Amino acid sequence: MNGPLTIKGLAANESAVPDTLPARWSPDAGNSTHHAEVTTHLDNVLPALESLRSQSGRLAEWGTELAKRLLSGQRLLAAGNGGSAAEAQHLTAELVGRFDEERAPFSAISLHAESSAVTALSNDYGYEEVFARQVRAHGRAGDVLILLSTSGRSPNLLKAARAAKERGIITWGLTGTGPNPLADSCDQAIIVDAISANAQEGHLIAIHAVCRAFDAEVARRAGSYGAATSGGGQP
Repeated sequence: MNGPLTIKGLAANESAVPDTLPARWSPDAGNSTHHAEVTTHLDNVLPALESLRSQSGRLAEWGTELAKRLLSGQRLLAAGNGGSAAEAQHLTAELVGRFDEERAPFSAISLHAESSAVTALSNDYGYEEVFARQVRAHGRAGDVLILLSTSGRSPNLLKAARAAKERGIITWGLTGTGPNPLADSCDQAIIVDAISANAQEGHLIAIHAVCRAFDAEVARRAGSYGAATSGGGQP
């Protein structure tokens, strides 16, 4: 060899990764700016919470309606991209598992969590079709599809909403600041009026609020069933 081995222009005895982080990445306990950034972020949670509080009636309606449908044998489908995918999967886990108290499991599927289907559909049909095709495969009339997006503009979610309407599936959108195309495309929407990161945090609160109403309705119906049969348990 005519010279030292190089990696992207670096000599072999040089490290591609610095031993110390650049100054802009290093925490500085004496710099009040970092604290200001954190407190500003936390302060910005409040508009998201107030936005949700103003829509508490709809959150309660969603939980109650979802309980009625899933108790009748329908299912929930959910989808999102990135952080919204994580939030959607959080919701389906609460329903298949449990939220607070022990109860029966319910059918809830996160469309983005099916990795082989997602990659195959993306490869064969394009990422814009990745959820719509799954909606057509799994969805039945009377099911619920919930779509999460802080921007409300993701093309694959918009196509999923259209596919759901073709199948008679009710569509709910959980979005960031409106108006936005996803909120307009869904049958109903909860719009969290906050910047993107805080809107996404608001989505988790919204999910838990829906679960709270869902469990309350399941428990109410179980109580009514138990009183009528002198038995108890899940309806």
